[in-house]
Amino acid sequence: MPSRSTSATDGPTRRRDPDRGERILEAAARLAAGRGFHAVGMAEIGAEAGIVGSGVYRHFSSKEALLLALLDRGMGRLEASAAAALAAGRGDRETLSVLVDDHIRLVVENRAEFAVYYGEAHTLPEDARRALRRRQRHHVEDWVHVLAPLRPDLADGELRVLVHACVGAIQSTLFFHSGLDHAHLAALLAQLAHGLLGVEAAGRRRVAPE
Repeated sequence: MPSRSTSATDGPTRRRDPDRGERILEAAARLAAGRGFHAVGMAEIGAEAGIVGSGVYRHFSSKEALLLALLDRGMGRLEASAAAALAAGRGDRETLSVLVDDHIRLVVENRAEFAVYYGEAHTLPEDARRALRRRQRHHVEDWVHVLAPLRPDLADGELRVLVHACVGAIQSTLFFHSGLDHAHLAALLAQLAHGLLGVEAAGRRRVAPE
């Protein structure tokens, strides 16, 4: 069979923009962080991402699928960061400080995404919510595993309370604007987090009040 020749009327081959899905997720996070995910329409998200509203459905079959992808990306960031910290072979104190610093960095640098993550997780369908909670529990256990040798005075339940308090304190900054630059905010949060955990930070000075 002869091969099909390309005629002058043939247009260029259409290729899917590999970054478009990321732009859609970022646009959804920006809009939803201020108004709530369910108050934002798909057409608005498309416009914010620089595409027509119908183009969103080429990447996400529904608004629910978009929210699931956004929350999965947030949880994935936390998991990947913790896995790298644990695999680096540092001592417990330094590993704990890396866990703290990385969590702060992710929250500060991806403020809109994590505001949606922590504000909308409860709206997921039951199966998806349970799956996300399992991943969250495993993430907390990574912290507890590192903290336990540093706080041998505490029982397992007490260790988990401290980890949840630490993570919650970091996350609290998602819901108000401090006006501080990122570096100063991160330093204050790190000092607070280590104080809640009752473990001195590895190789870090305390932030002096201004």
